[in-house]
Amino acid sequence: MDPTAPSELVLLLVKIGFLALLWGFVLVAVRAVRLDMFGPTKRQQRRQPVVARAPSPTPGGRPERVRTPRQSPRPAPAPPTNPAPSRLVVTKGYLAGTTIPLGPEAITIGRAPDSTLVLEDDFASGRHARLVPHDGQWFVEDLGSTNGTFLNRTKVTSPMPVPLGAPVRIGKTVLELHR
Repeated sequence: MDPTAPSELVLLLVKIGFLALLWGFVLVAVRAVRLDMFGPTKRQQRRQPVVARAPSPTPGGRPERVRTPRQSPRPAPAPPTNPAPSRLVVTKGYLAGTTIPLGPEAITIGRAPDSTLVLEDDFASGRHARLVPHDGQWFVEDLGSTNGTFLNRTKVTSPMPVPLGAPVRIGKTVLELHR
């Protein structure tokens, strides 16, 4: 027997260690694919920080007053004159210059072929984010993406209103709402 040759026990331990490392890699890869396809689990969603938002003001910007019978009725304040956005514009990324007209339906964004805006971006998930209209305003919502969605450099953890011209970043792609 050659004294420099490794023993059978050492070879067996190396084989078992290599096999464990290989299975660990497979499990991490499967988890990443599952997360990309189906989003985070309830347990993973609980780990995300909760962002408190200030209560939305009334349309006139002042607290509501209860009218008593002695008060004369006042005309309702005029609605804001800011027209709603009419298009979604890709300002940076592979699809820069692309414009999507906005309608009453939600816009899905991601690498999936059935998305409204299909991104050719390695940092975007299959179903990455969604823009949803509600009461004349558009909200961005992250759909459990791996790399996150950002509105004005703030990570989107719950539906957030998107102001006109505010950058929405998904990977290397930047989107904005325009009139």
